[in-house]
Amino acid sequence: MRMTRYLPYVLGAALAALFPLFSGAYLEQVAVGMLIYLTLALSWDMLLRSGQLGFGTAGFFGLGSYAAILLFLNVGVHPFVSIAFGGVVAGVVALLVGLAVLRLRGMYFAITTLALAGIFAVVLRNFPGLTGGSEGRMLPNCIYAGNTTKIYWLVLALAVFTIVISEVFERTRIRLALTSIRNDERVAKSSGVNVFKYLVFVFAVTSAIQGLAGGTYAHVFGFVSPEGSFSANFLLLPLAMALLGGVHSTWGPVVGGLVLGALSEYLKLQIPYGHLLVYGAIIVVVTLFLPQGLMGTVRAWWRRSHVTRGAQ
Repeated sequence: MRMTRYLPYVLGAALAALFPLFSGAYLEQVAVGMLIYLTLALSWDMLLRSGQLGFGTAGFFGLGSYAAILLFLNVGVHPFVSIAFGGVVAGVVALLVGLAVLRLRGMYFAITTLALAGIFAVVLRNFPGLTGGSEGRMLPNCIYAGNTTKIYWLVLALAVFTIVISEVFERTRIRLALTSIRNDERVAKSSGVNVFKYLVFVFAVTSAIQGLAGGTYAHVFGFVSPEGSFSANFLLLPLAMALLGGVHSTWGPVVGGLVLGALSEYLKLQIPYGHLLVYGAIIVVVTLFLPQGLMGTVRAWWRRSHVTRGAQ
């Protein structure tokens, strides 16, 4: 019975792994971008489950990108080591920032984290000898020499890793702690939950995942720059994905990531300089008319239909 419960997940992972067998290089490249953004969307939602609205996704993504590229270029380590280093740097910086700012709540915390991308970009721009300044740095070769199939499997492994971490959050006492903090911090404290400790922990873990995504992205595309690595695209699109699919769950951001990831590729081709406005519009529309997202709406409809059938 327990094995049957996990069968859909195993089949889904197998189909995702076999995707290159029935797709071309272009579709693999689209899937790579989709999985990167899906990873960011899920990491953003994992922090949101605590009730903290963080906007530091682009900041820690860019920080991980730069950390990975600079270690690789200056020390010459294996790309996997530099990607892991990007995640560690983002996680450690988030830990230090969290210790300072996680006493803030609501809009104050959101504004503080939103400023991180700009702060990191300014700092990196002012060390041109190391970071390349405004022009950034470029790798001599992309990871796997640009082999899209191997790159796809690498990014898929990162997405699966993030899904597993999210499920650990959902299936352990971490979920109870985060839910109680989101519902009422005073009740959580009176129940013995160390609110500050959990918030710092989740902030550091989710930022580390964003740093891993940034390091992977940098090795896939072979360059970093202040404008590109800290782009608002790495905040708005993951946020829209999570809201579209449904927040406070693992599979809401995953579904939203797949749907909006495919749509975003079309939008970039049709309106290359205006697609960010569409993401903003999606956020507004979903917030107003689908506050539970696609997954939440489907679940609510499923429950209502079963109640109706039971009443009959």
